[in-house]
Amino acid sequence: MSEDTPASPAPSPVLYAVDGGIARITLNRPEARNALSAALMRELTGAFERAGADPEVRVVILTGAGKAFCAGVDLKESATVPGEAVAPGERPAVWRAMEACRRPIIGAINGAAITGGFELALACDVLVASTNARFADTHARVGVIPGAGLSQRLSRAIGIYRAKYLSLTGNFLSAQQAYDWGLVSHVVAPEQLEETTLVVAKDMLSVLPHMLEPYKALIDEGFAREFGPALSLESKRSAAHIEAMGAWAGARGAFEAVRERGRGQQG
Repeated sequence: MSEDTPASPAPSPVLYAVDGGIARITLNRPEARNALSAALMRELTGAFERAGADPEVRVVILTGAGKAFCAGVDLKESATVPGEAVAPGERPAVWRAMEACRRPIIGAINGAAITGGFELALACDVLVASTNARFADTHARVGVIPGAGLSQRLSRAIGIYRAKYLSLTGNFLSAQQAYDWGLVSHVVAPEQLEETTLVVAKDMLSVLPHMLEPYKALIDEGFAREFGPALSLESKRSAAHIEAMGAWAGARGAFEAVRERGRGQQG
């Protein structure tokens, strides 16, 4: 390469594509096992905000390029989550963006999801795993208290005793064990991961279009409450939905009546 030849631009650390109502977000630092650099964190936050604001997007798939899903925070760049100031008691922007995303998020876990990568996986709504996937919480090994939800989400997903075992030892959890413990919905061969994840996404797209977002929100909001208040929340949302559907049906009936009268006048 001559001195006058411009250098090729660095590949984007996050790839984003939309097709058929599905946004595919790919962590794209395979040479670094998709470790969370400052640039990747910023672009990943933007990708989830973009997916959440795009009316064409109804389901989101999150995966990693190469052999790993995400190896966690890039320790070569920083010993903490880089690139942003986080107020006390707040989760970093990526996780806030994932929580704010009204579309269901499917994690296609293609390889290791370690610590920060495990936290990304836990922020998804459904996990589909390759047999190459494995999970680990190494916060206790590196001397950092988690700040993106792992200590709370994991125990709610697999039970407090299993979560304590993983977090207090730092041991790996295999894809098959994650399936047995209810963390992932499918375990498939690596070459079947993309196809299986798309099947799950298309199954979600097959439900009534107006149901995906409010049903996801109801499950999440109820899960964050005690059981009694959660049941009350469901009852209130159900009643409001029935009332809205009745109003919609009434409006539709009035519209049909007007249209029929118009046909009669034309005749």
